[in-house]
Amino acid sequence: MKSSELTIKQLTHLVGGGLTPRMVRHYHQLGLLPQPVRSRSNYRLYTKKDVLRLQRIVALKQQGFQLNHIRQILEVEPEADTTVNLMGQLQQQYRAVMQQISQLRQTASALEGLLGRDRHCQIIQAEVLAQLKLLDVETQAGLGGLENLWSGLDAEIHTHSEAFTESLQRLLPDLSHRSEIEQHLISQLVLASGDVSLVSFIKLSRDAIAASREALSSSCQIVVDTQTVAAALDQTRLLHLGCYIETLIDNPHITTATEAELAFWQHREWREKLLQVSKGCVLVVGYAPSVLLEACEAMSNQKIQPALVIAMPIGFSHAPAAKRQLMQQGIPFITVEGTLGGGALAATALNALVESLIDKPDCHCYLKDVEPL
Repeated sequence: MKSSELTIKQLTHLVGGGLTPRMVRHYHQLGLLPQPVRSRSNYRLYTKKDVLRLQRIVALKQQGFQLNHIRQILEVEPEADTTVNLMGQLQQQYRAVMQQISQLRQTASALEGLLGRDRHCQIIQAEVLAQLKLLDVETQAGLGGLENLWSGLDAEIHTHSEAFTESLQRLLPDLSHRSEIEQHLISQLVLASGDVSLVSFIKLSRDAIAASREALSSSCQIVVDTQTVAAALDQTRLLHLGCYIETLIDNPHITTATEAELAFWQHREWREKLLQVSKGCVLVVGYAPSVLLEACEAMSNQKIQPALVIAMPIGFSHAPAAKRQLMQQGIPFITVEGTLGGGALAATALNALVESLIDKPDCHCYLKDVEPL
């Protein structure tokens, strides 16, 4: 055995990332990793080349790629003509994955229809569950019987208003390891999106809650990317806290992510305006990924120093990249990984933080003296 050769145990320890000998053997079976040479004692021996390939496999797997996707990616050379074919194959696989997600979403919706019921619905819910066990849907009449069961369950919703908090308790994963404010924030984001799976994509830096409370309590500036986001903010509480709202793209006709993205690139004054935000502000990006990219560059160069960045821009390439850059800045942040996001979610995040600081005033009459945004 050469000093440069590794046993399978040494290999997994060196690569890390939760890799086990059993997984390595599985990768051999799938063709992801070539079979290694054997020692005289029949032990597998690995080289630095194997380490590099396994590190790539682990990294791609952590990014969410499935093993069959990883094998195809690693087999194609960067400049090879087969790259086009690979992209076509990945597109087909993406569509297959989306179909699986759609099917799982239908299953989740059915479960949510049962689990997301408050105590007022539980008596009928129990009856429906009992009948589902006996349901015969082999005939069209049987399918009609299934519809009748759902109709009977749905009829109960007319007798009372929905108890959102109670419904969420049966659907949300265990959040007991999070602070009360974080739990409230996550719950509000789930309610705003109507998607419980959003929980796994919500990312907060360790100091995000503390930084937000300190900034908001100090009457900080709130900087948003569009007027659509500004309009969704809880202006009543923000005014009581002494926080004032500044809109970067202050054109009321710009209401979509596409418009905001183009406008920010085309107008230098709005990019310059971003560089003038006050130190310790809260930056809220709900639409334009380029606003977040520009902000990340400015933070890297220490041109701006926000106390907190709430980043939920929409997009399929720039937005995920911008969010990844944000999480590397060392600035407190709240974001939703990937393509998910939007102005409503961004505003909801800030509103949840503000709500934890101050009860909503009953009287709104003083707002008439405030200049419109």
